[in-house]
Amino acid sequence: MGRATDRRSVLRIDLDAVADGRAPVRRQDTLSVEEPLEIRVGPAGPGRRRPLAVTMRTPGDDIDLAIGFLLTEGLVRSTDDVLTAQLCAGAETPNTYNVVDVVLAPGVPEPTTDPSRNFYTTSSCGVCGKASIEAVRTRSPYPVVDDPLTVRADVLAALPDRLRAAQRAFDRTGGLHAAGLFTAEGEPVVLREDVGRHNAVDKVVGWAVRERRLPLAGHLLLVSGRASFELTQKAWMAGVPLLAAVSAPSSLAADLAEEAGMTLVGFLRGRTMNVYAGGHRVLVG
Repeated sequence: MGRATDRRSVLRIDLDAVADGRAPVRRQDTLSVEEPLEIRVGPAGPGRRRPLAVTMRTPGDDIDLAIGFLLTEGLVRSTDDVLTAQLCAGAETPNTYNVVDVVLAPGVPEPTTDPSRNFYTTSSCGVCGKASIEAVRTRSPYPVVDDPLTVRADVLAALPDRLRAAQRAFDRTGGLHAAGLFTAEGEPVVLREDVGRHNAVDKVVGWAVRERRLPLAGHLLLVSGRASFELTQKAWMAGVPLLAAVSAPSSLAADLAEEAGMTLVGFLRGRTMNVYAGGHRVLVG
């Protein structure tokens, strides 16, 4: 498995130092690794699994990423739908493990390749390859609208610092997103980092699938960036009743949260936040 960080020689330019007559200096810098991961899916048996998706990700927790991707795309529904999942070496680059081979349990339909659901994704967008909103809108099997979760506003306000403190790779690179699953009391359950926001969420969801913790009722998901449509959908697919983000949501994310009966919190910074949907779950005072 590849490393999450890499070292590069950079030319460090400090304009204040240059003004004082000091020249730029060359030094080592740490970067977040971004590599492709191919997800292959098929039934059990001697036949080769077919490529389904390629996503740009930070190596690490790749099995969770693959399983979480399949769950949030509606291609599997539970732990029992996956017979095995293993990290494999690519044929052209045998020394890099950038392929996850997923064997579906008997009776689970094999995904069909549809040009309108082109599953190539970048590290910045999880649905860039989808042809239309209709193609990406997948309904969750978990009705979160009746989830009785409530969270105190002061508990929410403390979570970004807790998430940031647990980001080990971010401290070295400054270039990774994080997704963290928390209890209603603000206790961390699991955290994952990745160069892609959607990958970090898929890694959390994949962990929950393997641990047989779905649906994630009574929990909240915090993401380090913005709350986009695809992150809201992924949270809904996992049965998460509350999604919080340190940055802004999109209009479509707010619409989806309203439709699903989720709570959506944005601009969670310091002691302020905006609640865009499901305000009854955030307790003030």
